[in-house]
Amino acid sequence: KFDHVHGPGGSPVIFENLLIFNGDGADQQFVVALNKLTGDIAWKKKREHISEARLTGQANVPMAYTTPLLVPMNGDVHLLSAGADSLVSYNPRTGDEHWWFRYDGYSNVPRPVVGKGLVFITSGYDRPEFYAVRIDGEGDVTESHLAWNMKKAAPLNPSPLLIGDELYLVNDGGIVTCVDAVSGDQHWQQRIGGNFTASPTYADGRIYLLDEGGKTTVIAPGKTFEKLATNELDGRTLATPAFVDGTIFLRTEGHLYRIEK
Repeated sequence: KFDHVHGPGGSPVIFENLLIFNGDGADQQFVVALNKLTGDIAWKKKREHISEARLTGQANVPMAYTTPLLVPMNGDVHLLSAGADSLVSYNPRTGDEHWWFRYDGYSNVPRPVVGKGLVFITSGYDRPEFYAVRIDGEGDVTESHLAWNMKKAAPLNPSPLLIGDELYLVNDGGIVTCVDAVSGDQHWQQRIGGNFTASPTYADGRIYLLDEGGKTTVIAPGKTFEKLATNELDGRTLATPAFVDGTIFLRTEGHLYRIEK
């Protein structure tokens, strides 16, 4: 048991015979792998890269709500796990650390996204900063493997979206940014309004941006901003839509919708 403050936010991942998830509470912070058939602990690792100020109560508690990400690397697999003050690459079989990247943040929500030899992450509350980090390092890569970062309009809750060479971000205040994934150079930035928790999603050549008020803004991917449509549903919406076989599943606070042609 651990004190997750707002409720469990992250999901588990399955690797071989293991069920792996983050346990980042106010009282303890760890990553754990369970035998998926028995529930026995295969390994459990305490978070080692949390700031002293946070651990001693001089800063906000090191809780986090992220989902780990399994990434193929040089014929093997790494487990990328973001928590308060650091992103860590673990060996998913043993829990041993390959490398770590430090930042200043807590209550992290977005899942790491990987592409172009980089992992894209946000630092969390209270002032989010967005980072692109090369994933081929060892040990402390905070200085050596930072490719680029962005300090304005970074998201607190929505995860980034990578399509081809472009990376799309929507921050919690409704500012959408498109950048070159490798260089971080900005192609465009547009305020579409609304408050956002759900992540941007891509399906059938379109990007869907669902705000907390039930409005979905549909845009075209590309280096210029092009709005294609807006659609509205009644009810508060925090969950990211799911796309399956030409169907959109979308959940509001009161209903579950299935939408298709």
